[in-house]
Amino acid sequence: MAAHAYSLIDSYVYGFAMQEASLPFETGEQAAEVAQTIMQGVPAGEYPYLSELAREHVLRPGYSYGAEYEFGLDLILTGLEQARTVTDPTAQPAKRPPA
Repeated sequence: MAAHAYSLIDSYVYGFAMQEASLPFETGEQAAEVAQTIMQGVPAGEYPYLSELAREHVLRPGYSYGAEYEFGLDLILTGLEQARTVTDPTAQPAKRPPA
């Protein structure tokens, strides 16, 4: 399980860093401008979830792409913890520091 966990976390961290470094914006305001430009050419009816992402997240004040990192990492760690306890029913829950 440790090798799988390492590979998963390494891929997530590396992939997120690479994607964030290649984004054409740095601030939430710039992200909103890019999203508006993209969404002008995307039919909302054909891509409702992409439209929702732009409308409900990226275009909202205070949006930070970097903040998505913690959300994703928490999902990964929670999933790994569940997999660990299924694999070893005697395993004690891991103690994670408070957020």
